[in-house]
Amino acid sequence: MAEKRKLTKAGYQALEDELRFLIDVRRPEYKKQLAESRAEGDLSENADYDAARTLQAEIEGRIAEIEEILKNAEIIADGSNRKITKVAIGTIVTFKDLSTGEMETYAIVDTVESDPFEHRISHSCPLGQALVGRSVGDKIEVKVAEPYVIEIIEIKAL
Repeated sequence: MAEKRKLTKAGYQALEDELRFLIDVRRPEYKKQLAESRAEGDLSENADYDAARTLQAEIEGRIAEIEEILKNAEIIADGSNRKITKVAIGTIVTFKDLSTGEMETYAIVDTVESDPFEHRISHSCPLGQALVGRSVGDKIEVKVAEPYVIEIIEIKAL
């Protein structure tokens, strides 16, 4: 059985958009490349044909991956009307690093949507694992190569 993925509406829509692009734009491109390279004759030493086959495998692999994710996705409910008391997928958490005094804010999302540069971390990364299930005021040791302690300041819906 495939893994259930919890996605935000925006994350789900982004995957649908990527899937449409791959099917409507990228698939016809590699099919055209394959046809053109086949027309050149001997395929055994045809670098263009090999490149088109590699592109085909990458695109078809990504299409299958996205279709599987979407098929097993659960869209996270809009949190504007619910009281958030614990960190979970679909929450935004602000915490203080007790060793540096720095404040950080991250959205907790599924691995499919994570992007640390955009302050969106996976629930399965070390920091995400340390935060999930915790409440405001909790002090938590994040277990990484150089462990550090944080305190949760605020939790709100994504």
